[in-house]
Amino acid sequence: MKQVTLTINGKSVKTSPRSTILIAARSAGFRIPTLCYHPRLASVGSCRVCVVEIQGRGNLAASCVTPVADGMVVRTDSERVVAARRLVVELLLAGGEHNCSLCAASGDCELQNLAYELGIEKLDFPVEAPGYPRDTSNAMIERDLNKCVLCGRCVRACNEVQVNEVIDIGYRGARAKIVTAFDRNYGDSDCVFCGECVSVCPTGALREKAARFKGRPWEFQKTRTTCVYCGTGCQLDVNVRDGRVVKVTSDFRHGPPNYGSLCAKGRFAYDFIHHPDRLTTPLIKEDDEFREATWDEAMDLVVLGLSAIRNQEGPDAIGVLASARCTNEENYLLQKFTRACLGTNNIDHCARL
Repeated sequence: MKQVTLTINGKSVKTSPRSTILIAARSAGFRIPTLCYHPRLASVGSCRVCVVEIQGRGNLAASCVTPVADGMVVRTDSERVVAARRLVVELLLAGGEHNCSLCAASGDCELQNLAYELGIEKLDFPVEAPGYPRDTSNAMIERDLNKCVLCGRCVRACNEVQVNEVIDIGYRGARAKIVTAFDRNYGDSDCVFCGECVSVCPTGALREKAARFKGRPWEFQKTRTTCVYCGTGCQLDVNVRDGRVVKVTSDFRHGPPNYGSLCAKGRFAYDFIHHPDRLTTPLIKEDDEFREATWDEAMDLVVLGLSAIRNQEGPDAIGVLASARCTNEENYLLQKFTRACLGTNNIDHCARL
């Protein structure tokens, strides 16, 4: 496909004719701040933070939705552009309750980063927070619409990525807000609580409820790992503080197979890790009581027990149940052991039950 040539901040840039100014600028090394834009979602140009100045046009253009054109001359950091961005961010700050000292997103908030980048120390507008009650009706997701900037990323993530179509922007004007069907709370809605909305929220409007007051973003050590709940192999980040998993997050940049998306189990069902009833060592039952044992002792007991059953009752007296939480390789070895070593085809798996 023939490329187009445009000039961005005095630099000649070649890009695809299907590209937008934002993508072309970023590919050329120029940073354009955004708020409503997300690479996985459709661009809507609603926040106007990414505005740029195009030579020959009277109005500033939202770079995330403006296609490139051959010969276009663009400025991304002119005084007019910076002033417009500053005004937008000031209005967003004035229209909500953005108390960074108590917000769980502090340090990982795109709105906070923009305010710092633009040097906004004092607002020129009176702060008029909408005063919505915090929605704590669900055990996993906490929703505070006073921190919402109506970027619509959660709506598009729900409708375009997960295709659950649970939330949308309701009402009009100053009364506009993110709503579920009939404006019910989260707990009574049709939400499946996959957390896709939480993963794309740029502020503290949507947060993991269990992680509240358990650490700031910079206090967590993130470790990329594979979800244990099924054989899909979804990639996620466990956020650890003081040796304990506080929350699970995801990053679309991790790539396949999930591109940052997780199910409700993968994102929120991690409390088993530190549960006091979790078995951390083999147990052998003797005289109706369990005692701790070594792995070698436990494995020897299993081998003797299976051998005795097979020799006395035949191999079909044994049944094996595999787990969807094992890897494909582990399940392959288990079925091979069942068929080749035990001599039976009595093997099933928990995902089908």
